[in-house]
Amino acid sequence: MTSPERTEHLVLPGVLTAEEAAETVAGILAVQREDGAIPWFRGHHLDPWDHTEAAMALDTAGEHAAAARAYEWLARHQNDDGSWYAAYHDGDHTRVTDHGRETNFCAYIAVGVWHHYLATGDDTFLDRMWPAVHAAVEFVLRLQQPGGQIGWKREPDGTPVTDALLTGSSSIHQALRCALAIAEEREEPQPGWELATGALGHAVRHHPERFLDKSRYSMDWYYPVLGGAVTGAAAKERIESAWDDFVVPGLGVRCVLPNPWVTGGESCELALTLWAMGESDRALEILQSIAHLRAPGGMYWTGYVFEGDRAVWPEELTTWTAGSLLLAVAALGGDEATTAVFGGDRLPRGLEPDCCR
Repeated sequence: MTSPERTEHLVLPGVLTAEEAAETVAGILAVQREDGAIPWFRGHHLDPWDHTEAAMALDTAGEHAAAARAYEWLARHQNDDGSWYAAYHDGDHTRVTDHGRETNFCAYIAVGVWHHYLATGDDTFLDRMWPAVHAAVEFVLRLQQPGGQIGWKREPDGTPVTDALLTGSSSIHQALRCALAIAEEREEPQPGWELATGALGHAVRHHPERFLDKSRYSMDWYYPVLGGAVTGAAAKERIESAWDDFVVPGLGVRCVLPNPWVTGGESCELALTLWAMGESDRALEILQSIAHLRAPGGMYWTGYVFEGDRAVWPEELTTWTAGSLLLAVAALGGDEATTAVFGGDRLPRGLEPDCCR
């Protein structure tokens, strides 16, 4: 079990003590399979994005070997076209339960690999994972549209879905910047990726009409900021514009309007967003507000219905909810790898289209 000494940097008043952080890390480790796979919880499926988020959380606590096993699982299960399937059966990770291939799921390996490298300085790991990152980025960019946005998936039969999701494309924007950082570290320039990143960032900032309207979802509200495409005064304006719609004081962040349901993952991601904007005090308040989602044993319930039955729902303790909390705490606590990945100041920005510079 992770010792409290290894999680002393994850202490945050009203959110985690060192002992509580160690308990949460141990909860994620208990779900991880021997082959490195991290499903949502035992008996549920694994998806590549949430698997990566949980691995990143392990790195914040110094569990680098366990995190490396998670990335090696991705490398072993990557499809020939550079993708991963959307869902794998827990306990039999060769059995696929969703044969769709979602672009933001596939891109996120770059965020995790760069985070692990910054946490460990392991050049051998970076060399080993580079082919998987390169292939994943190439898969994703084959679905980039002329306007810069990224089509959100390929159907099981390979048909491309050209409709783009703002949340997914914003996450991909962060992933492409991390991929460019990896390429720079390896001295393998990728000018095509730089152009793609610039075009995607421009689309996220200036062309909402190029994305499906999912504005009811809180992720569409904050992800353009969390993904690093929208910054400065524009980020502040965006977050203030829907704060009262999505934030439930003392309880957390709604997942979708108008449902009376707050979720831990969205709350922690908003806290990360606020931290990236320089608003650590508000970020802390959001994290403190979801203390009611902590369960005995250190894991976190996915969400809570605050009207009617007033109950935890669904009754599941997810690795990615716990992972998102640890990442947000690590950022507020100044963990170098986590601040570099989510702060973005040192990440390449890509090249804006000629018409927009």
